[in-house]
Amino acid sequence: MTHSSILTETRGAVGIVRLNRPQALNALNLALTTEMSAALAAFDADDSIGAIVLTGDDRAFAAGADLKELKDKTFAEVYAEQLITRSWEGPARCRKPIIAAVSGHAAGGGCELALMCDIVIASETARFSLPETAVGVIPGAGGTQRLTRIVGKAVAMDMILSGRVMTADEALARGLVSRVLPLDAYLEAAVALAGDIAARSRPILMLAKEAVNHAHETHLSEGIYLERRLLYATFATDDRREGMNAFAEKRKPAFTHR
Repeated sequence: MTHSSILTETRGAVGIVRLNRPQALNALNLALTTEMSAALAAFDADDSIGAIVLTGDDRAFAAGADLKELKDKTFAEVYAEQLITRSWEGPARCRKPIIAAVSGHAAGGGCELALMCDIVIASETARFSLPETAVGVIPGAGGTQRLTRIVGKAVAMDMILSGRVMTADEALARGLVSRVLPLDAYLEAAVALAGDIAARSRPILMLAKEAVNHAHETHLSEGIYLERRLLYATFATDDRREGMNAFAEKRKPAFTHR
């Protein structure tokens, strides 16, 4: 498939989607988000792919929504078109593990895309912000919800109400990212991590991801109940049997993703 606003590639069992509007710091317009979500869905459905990396370039992961496309919209138009919910939420819909490799600006919608991913690997230059109130709107792709669950109410209020920029090191300390690496290493580290994850059993990974995501959405006792049920479900898979036998036999497991 030919794309105008993204680039895709595969490295072994890893699918890579790169946002590619460098002249606009990867600002998110309808063409880009539609292509991104379609590419992510294609990798998610591809049996040869075990994990996905979403990235931009060294200057910008994504610098938020392209306001040229939104500034003249009316309430009726944005409500009917559902621009953001329709095309932006590809990362959140992925059942396979998805890693954001973030450098430079991750502003507004760019920050929200990173928040949708399972793991965020950041370069030392990464900067996270939700500056929407400065232009008279609020975050609308999950920013008020996901950020608050990760960093807490006080920090989320600070960032959303004032537009304060969070550095990569602070994002690491707050739990927004899992690793901070030099500019020349962050992307390869994300791809390597994706490769390590992709070598594991695909159904087991999806069950684990479902359990962790559920922790954000319910209280502890219900989450523990779901976790236990999903654990029991792993015993219906060939890969659970192979993994445990391989451990007992001191060899590397040969997963068949069944």
